[in-house]
Amino acid sequence: MHNPANSYITSLAALDAVYGGSSAVGAASLRKEVDYLHPHYQTLVRASTFAVLATNGPDGLDASPRGDPAGFIHIEDEKTLLLADRRGNNRIDSLRNIVGDPRVALLLLIPGLGETLRINGRAQISVAPDVLQAFAVDGKRPRSVLVIHVESVFFQCSRAVLRAGLWEPANHPDKSSLPNAGDILAALTQAEIDGKKYDEELPQRLKTTLY
Repeated sequence: MHNPANSYITSLAALDAVYGGSSAVGAASLRKEVDYLHPHYQTLVRASTFAVLATNGPDGLDASPRGDPAGFIHIEDEKTLLLADRRGNNRIDSLRNIVGDPRVALLLLIPGLGETLRINGRAQISVAPDVLQAFAVDGKRPRSVLVIHVESVFFQCSRAVLRAGLWEPANHPDKSSLPNAGDILAALTQAEIDGKKYDEELPQRLKTTLY
């Protein structure tokens, strides 16, 4: 795809010329943003089962998936959220970033709903025993819990989800046409990691290490 060098936008003025500047932003788009968790926004938080956590650190940006049954993001009050750090790959990229830069952003998805919820704020990493215990599942406590101090909240309209057909099964790809985790690992490591064995062991490993 041809993209001439002079076709890139490199200034805010040029950007405003394309998108119309602040005058093109509708009242609803501005008024929906608040600095606290309005009761309607709290309802959306409680219904969410999946979120993307964005952080910033010395090695760059990170966007990490977070998911659990509805209510997994606990509302402490209208300015505070608690989010358990469940078991994962132990890279802890998000947590490393937060230690150096507490700014975080969350994008919450609610199954079947086109609108998403965006939350910006600052996070702290808690290891207080009573906080960890409150998020225990089957007796297994998370290693840490994020305490997120809310600074900005607003809903995102449904256009992106509708365009993606995210909740429409007819739009879901045939899994057999996609590479498995093992296929990817085998290719990236020149078969140093046995992809077939990895895929065979993965379902049981996930079952026993979910929490």
